[in-house]
Amino acid sequence: MRRRAEDFLRTYHPAGTIPVPIEEIIEFRFQMDIIIPLPGLHKAFEVDGFLSTDLRSITVDASVYEGRPARYRFTLAHELAHALLHRRIYREHRFRTIEEFTRFQEDLDEEDRGWLEWQAYAVAGLILVPAELLRQGFQRAVRRASQAGLSVRRLGEVALAYIAADLGKRFGVSAEVIEKRLRKDRLWPERATAGPER
Repeated sequence: MRRRAEDFLRTYHPAGTIPVPIEEIIEFRFQMDIIIPLPGLHKAFEVDGFLSTDLRSITVDASVYEGRPARYRFTLAHELAHALLHRRIYREHRFRTIEEFTRFQEDLDEEDRGWLEWQAYAVAGLILVPAELLRQGFQRAVRRASQAGLSVRRLGEVALAYIAADLGKRFGVSAEVIEKRLRKDRLWPERATAGPER
């Protein structure tokens, strides 16, 4: 998953700036339509967005688009990840409505569906929060805390929440996405204070 995300970023966002311009990449590099807003999508079907089977459009819930910008960006990256990773599966299962999409998901084996979703979540997080930029941002945050006389180690989860919220704003994602990535990339807690607290 990590290699796929790194290849994607090298190809479609070589500038390496953050936040990653996911809307522009989808619309201009992939020539996909972003269909927004679709009112009540989440309320009725418990999904924030979905990818069309022809892989030409992503539909997003109106409330996500209007009120949750970080979730909106993640939904776009998640659906794009499905297009990158699961193209064959989507092309084999045609659906034109949200009801047909919901049936398609329900018909999948629960374990298979969980695996597909995990892959899309992982790649979306890796695209929106590139590993090296996350590492650099985290190290800067720990240094700033140390210079202010704060021990990240002693503050523990409070420090993690603060750092994740700050980095989330920079990357244009939720604090939850940053927390998960910090743990997956083993930046928290083992190496959290290794440099600045010596």
